[in-house]
Amino acid sequence: MTSAPELTVVHVPISDPRVGPLLSELAHEYSTRYGKDAHAEISRYPDEEFTPARGGLFLLLLERGEPVAGGAFRRHGPDTAELKRIWTHSAHRRRGLARRVVAELEREARERGYRRVYLTTGPRQPEARGLYLATGYTPLFDTRADPETIGPLPFEKHLTPHPIAPEHPGKALDQ
Repeated sequence: MTSAPELTVVHVPISDPRVGPLLSELAHEYSTRYGKDAHAEISRYPDEEFTPARGGLFLLLLERGEPVAGGAFRRHGPDTAELKRIWTHSAHRRRGLARRVVAELEREARERGYRRVYLTTGPRQPEARGLYLATGYTPLFDTRADPETIGPLPFEKHLTPHPIAPEHPGKALDQ
């Protein structure tokens, strides 16, 4: 029996060179699915919005030091974080890494006081839609409608606070 390599979570600025594969692959995916408008989506928000100083975060999952998945959030409102840039390297898909990224982003958002997570995904990204439904997100659109008639598909999830450990009042249990 072989064991899976350990994953390391790192918080990085978008300028970190390890983010390059994420942005390149996202640009390719978006342009393949949506054409020339893809660049506008990637550059819609300034990099500063994904920094802790602005209420955001950018993280990568590293395997043997190499980025295999990542994602970010930005402040969307006083108690809402917006997930962006969820990515899994094309050579590492079908391993549950996107679920891990979403869980890490939710944990970090909760720790920063956010009570709600919001996100949108494109109508031509059924795998992303499936990921968000499978991880407990509520669709804010008619799931029976043709996604192409809706445009970006919005989702939300309310974050629950960490439970308090009874033997240590005031200390949250780590989930």
